[in-house]
Amino acid sequence: MSRSKGLSRSKGRRLPKGKVLIGAGLMIFCAIWVYPFVWLVSASLKQQPEIFGKGLSLLPDQPVWENYARAWSVVGFADYMLNTVIITVGTVLLIVIRSALAGYVLGRCDFPGKKALIAIFLITFFLPEGYTIIPVTQLTDQLGLLNTHLGVIFGLGAGGHVAATLLYAGYFRSLPKELEECARIDGAGPLTIFFRVFLPLAWPVTATVIILQFLSAWNAYLLPLVFTLSQPDLRTLAVGMTAFVGEYGTDYPGLAAGAVISLTPVIAVFVALQRQFVESVAGAVKQ
Repeated sequence: MSRSKGLSRSKGRRLPKGKVLIGAGLMIFCAIWVYPFVWLVSASLKQQPEIFGKGLSLLPDQPVWENYARAWSVVGFADYMLNTVIITVGTVLLIVIRSALAGYVLGRCDFPGKKALIAIFLITFFLPEGYTIIPVTQLTDQLGLLNTHLGVIFGLGAGGHVAATLLYAGYFRSLPKELEECARIDGAGPLTIFFRVFLPLAWPVTATVIILQFLSAWNAYLLPLVFTLSQPDLRTLAVGMTAFVGEYGTDYPGLAAGAVISLTPVIAVFVALQRQFVESVAGAVKQ
């Protein structure tokens, strides 16, 4: 009896073949997706002839850690990292405040031309960055902010950011009017209601905007390149990668090491905030 019960339990614990096949397929897909990054790390530890001589091999003959030292100190990635952190933090703060304020107005207030304004927002959403780079550069130059950190922050963070604005608008529109009415009865003004009542409640949307805009600002290339042409010391990590490309050749091991340095903070942020990212996106979509 005991043996028969054990066999029945083992049979009950067996996974269905469908789940096993799905799991195996996902593992293969994950390996294919991760392989390019693993190869990039391997290439950053190789010498130039070894990268092309061994093809897709992942194990270097002897790790060359000097590639990272050259990228960090000689090429100037230490300064590029600081510039990228300053620009990314400033850009994310600016986008969150602007998008939340604009979303609050669109979601809670009725005014003439509101639908036309939303339609214009949606049209600008599909415009490539290259179409607006010239007027943005001219305006920044007239303000005297070209070749400065603040100019890059304004260039990246002062655009439409339609997706973030509409996310906030949809969330604020779903909140009950009683919250606003109670705050007004207590004597709170519009800004107090926004910052102390509505903005704290919009944390799911705020977390979504922070993570997505962090990735966008960290990896931005075109605008930081144009805004720092005459000031190489203000380059970001994405722009600084061009330092490995010379007139007569490319330093591929240094380029790979620089790419790993640039990607490491992004991966660290995602690993640290992956649960919040999934929950915030799910919460924002639900709202």
